[in-house]
Parts: sequence; structure tokens; C-alpha cells
Amino acid sequence: MVKKIIPFFLLLAILLLPDQGLAQEISAPKYSNEFLNIGVGARALGMGGVQSAIVRDATAGFWNPAGLVGLPHRHNAVYMHSELFAGIIKNDYGAYATNLDSTSALSFSVIRVGVDDIADTRRLQNEYGAIQYDSIEFFSVADYAFLASYARKSNLIPGLTLGATAKIIYRNVGKFANAWGFGIDAGAQLRRGNWQFGLMAKDITTTFTAWRLNPDELESTYLQDQESFNANSIEVTLPRLILGVGRSFQFGNRFSGLVATDLEITTDGKRNTLLSTGIVSVDPKVGLELGYANTVFLRGGINNVQQIEDLDSKKSWKVQPNFGIGVASHGLQLDLALSKVSDNSQTSSVIVSLAYSFD
Repeated sequence: MVKKIIPFFLLLAILLLPDQGLAQEISAPKYSNEFLNIGVGARALGMGGVQSAIVRDATAGFWNPAGLVGLPHRHNAVYMHSELFAGIIKNDYGAYATNLDSTSALSFSVIRVGVDDIADTRRLQNEYGAIQYDSIEFFSVADYAFLASYARKSNLIPGLTLGATAKIIYRNVGKFANAWGFGIDAGAQLRRGNWQFGLMAKDITTTFTAWRLNPDELESTYLQDQESFNANSIEVTLPRLILGVGRSFQFGNRFSGLVATDLEITTDGKRNTLLSTGIVSVDPKVGLELGYANTVFLRGGINNVQQIEDLDSKKSWKVQPNFGIGVASHGLQLDLALSKVSDNSQTSSVIVSLAYSFD
């Protein structure tokens, strides 16, 4: 059975890969709209972001919209907060999902990643050289994403669910610049007994984010080094594919286990990943969850496999570990996760999620 299912998902992945000639012609930058790749939900991040095949709650609108059909209750709401880089960056996420009927579901999600209270000291010194502290202004740099997702069971293949997410992106750099973008994600999940398979295609249409700079605030500064000033630009986000597989286990009446892995395939050129070429890069992830009586959960995951070069020019492979715990009772679930922002970072990110399910 497994041997028959895997080629099916591989074929879908190949069909969704972008035209590489077009990709090279566009010359899209790496890490475009990267705030959308931080991840959401303490359960997911405690497992290293491995979710494409196993997600079953409102966060599916982000990880794989096909998972919305598996909601255990009619309504599910999730809120997450985390702070990155010693609290400098605030990451907030909220989502609501509902079963429309026995075969379809709908969700709405909002993401905000931002840095607040940044001091603008350009006018600190007046024309006479005197310091004027009352001239200091403060602004925020924030990225927003608004997601609407829909999922439905397939009438052709038992256990197959399909989903899509439409996302609107708004990015703001105080009064200096802002941008609007639009993109579409699509996903599929297939469930066969204890086995679960997932395919997530992000930005399948290629996401274009149009930037508008404010000439009144930036032109005089920019022209000190350049001869011209372009107030408009377009940022391109190329598609990425995520192939996932998971298997659940039951130990007696109270203990359960879940093991899953994802292969994230980016199409914007060579990256520092375990497998990479000039066209695509592959980043593997592994996640584990152990449960007791569907009430207490322990989680762990490994992702972000990179080759790091030290000051002595010695290279070594490093991985990013992640850990998490969860408690669930009467539809209320509290999840905590500890995730390092990067392998060479000395600080870790604490993620807190609160979810509530009801009929």
C-alpha cells in the first residue's frame, strides 16, 4: 500500500514544480516573505515544523489546508505568541476553523511578525548642531498575512482530502515603505490506517509583493549615494513543496505515539541545506509526539540541517533541536515549545499556544 501511495504524491510534486527557465529569468531573491516560514503553533514548532501530513486543527490553514477536514470538533480556535531574538521580534498568530459539513471545512488566520518602538533619530540634531531629544520619533516594522482556507474530501479516492489557502500579504516599514502581495497555497492529505501522507505546495502561482517607497521620507537620503530613485519594486516568492509522511502508534489503552517527517523543497536556487543543487534545495525534518490518555504530550523535533564553518575554516553539520509539551482537557489545550532561532544562536525562542475546540 505504501509503495503505491508514495509515487502518487511524487507525481503531484513534479507536476507542481515551477518552470525553471522562468524562475531563472525572474531572478527571484531567496528568503522572500520569509516571515511566513517561521511557522505557527507551539505543537508544530515543538516537533520541528513537521506538519504537512499530520496537522488536524485550525493551524492547518497555514501548514496544509487539507488537514482542516480532520477537525475533531465543529469549531476550533487557536492563538499563539512568541518572541524571537531576546524579545526584539514579536510573533503573533490567531486562527479559527469550522466544519461546514461532514466533507468540508473552512478557516481564517492572521499572522503578525514585527519589531516595535524603533527610534528614528534622523532629526535629532538641528541645523545649529544642537541635540533635540523631542524630535525623536518611533515607528514599527511589521509583516502581516491574512489567510482564508477551504478543504474538502475527495469523491474519487477514499481517505484523500484536498485544500487551498488564499493569502493576502501586507508589509509595513513605518512611514517609509509598505507592500501588498497575494498568493495561493494548495495541499493534499491521504490517510490509510495508521499511515498519513501529505503534500503542501506553497506559492504555487508565484507570489508577487509590490513595494511602494515613500519618496518624501527616503529620496534625499538615497540620492546621496545614487543618481536615481525608484519608488516602486516587485518582490517575487517562488514555489516550495513539502512532502510528508507520518505514522501513529498505540501502546495499550493510554499511551500513544506519532512519528513524522517532512522534506521541504525550495525552488529559488542553492541553499545551505542537507541536499542542494543550483535549481532546488531539500531540507529534511523529523518530529515525534508521545501522548498519555490524550491529555499530556511530550514532543521533539530536528530541522534546519546546515553546514557551519567556524573561525578555523573547519566545516561541520549542525541541526536545530526543538522540544515541546502539551496539556489538553475538556476541549482546552495549552502547548509550550522551545525552539532555537538558528543553530549558532545562543538564545532560544519560547512559543505559547492556547486552543479551544467545541461543538
